[in-house]
Amino acid sequence: MPARLKTAEWLALPGIQAVFDAVEQEGDAARAVGGAVRNTLLERPVHDVDIATTALPEVIVDRAKRAGLKAVPTGIDHGTVTVISDGFGYEVTTLRADVETFGRQAKVRFGRSWEEDARRRDFTMNALYCDRSGEIFDPLDGLPDCLSGRVRFIGDPNQRIREDYLRILRFFRIHGMYGNGEPDRAGLLACVQEREGLRSLSAERIGMEMKRLVTAPLAARCVELMENHGLLEIVTGGVARLVDFKAFRDLSGVADEVNQAPLAFAALAGFIDEDMDRLADRFRMSNAERNRMHCSLSAMKSVSTLAGTATDTDVRRLLFHHGRQGAVDGTLLAWAVQEHGSDPAFYPGLLERLRKFSVPVFPLKGKDLIDAGLRPGPEIGHQLKFLQSRWEASGYQLGRAELMGDLKQ
Repeated sequence: MPARLKTAEWLALPGIQAVFDAVEQEGDAARAVGGAVRNTLLERPVHDVDIATTALPEVIVDRAKRAGLKAVPTGIDHGTVTVISDGFGYEVTTLRADVETFGRQAKVRFGRSWEEDARRRDFTMNALYCDRSGEIFDPLDGLPDCLSGRVRFIGDPNQRIREDYLRILRFFRIHGMYGNGEPDRAGLLACVQEREGLRSLSAERIGMEMKRLVTAPLAARCVELMENHGLLEIVTGGVARLVDFKAFRDLSGVADEVNQAPLAFAALAGFIDEDMDRLADRFRMSNAERNRMHCSLSAMKSVSTLAGTATDTDVRRLLFHHGRQGAVDGTLLAWAVQEHGSDPAFYPGLLERLRKFSVPVFPLKGKDLIDAGLRPGPEIGHQLKFLQSRWEASGYQLGRAELMGDLKQ
């Protein structure tokens, strides 16, 4: 087992070393913890770095300011101070133990025990620390779990879940991201036994986890497990399209859109527009995300009518009526749903053309017709609709002058 991180470019950055310099004074120690250590061991990208320390929150603030760093008390009641160094924010948190546990509102007490701090975390692979030189500290034997892809709860799984029922979704999400093989049996059993607790979670918290789960490498398998054990319907409030979702996830190497949550939700449980609204409401999605799901479903229906062939006019029609993103999204959904029996070259070819062709823009506006002598009123709309139909019938080729000539005739 490695005793030190071999390659950790983030740990060599002057910014994080300045944070260590500021915090590690008067006998206090600091160590990076959690995702940054785990991802480095698994050779995955590191996007943020959390630091645990024996120093108290107010001491962290004082030392950071004296070192010329900005300190923001983002969660100081729970021991967390965000220290800005070299333009990057590091969450620095005092070692702590849970006194009372109820989700985000847990009461903690500060301490100096690294093992006690580790025991309050969720999974063994997330309870790994390293010092500023990269030396690993593993108080709960989480390193073998991390390297083997085993997502294992710390302590009694049922008790850890009851402390925060979001850990059910985190179990599947972390396994989907880092797991290898089947999930830990004890952890899976506890998630099933405690599944009713999912109903007590806020839509925002569920939505945040589900967005990351449905785009994880093992998303299809994790979603299938959730469905088979009665968890998925509690979360989504509806029926899932497991076969289609697996086919959709199999396209993750084909298009980046497959790894974007709104489209993944549409593939998972979006049969009709009402399903899109239900998912958007349950996961507190933005209006843009909601609209994207609706557009993808509409475009999927249009693509499905092409029956395995698409002329250049068909491609331009998709782009004009659904926009580039909608047309691409709809094609990916149609590919997942109808891949059996289709020409294997059809969908890749259609995607390539949708990305390459320009989006047609109707060359006339109401003002053009008014300038040509038509009086403002309903007739403007009727004439625009007629001219647009002429433009589409031409394969989106007629220009402004030609259309205005039709108007005069």
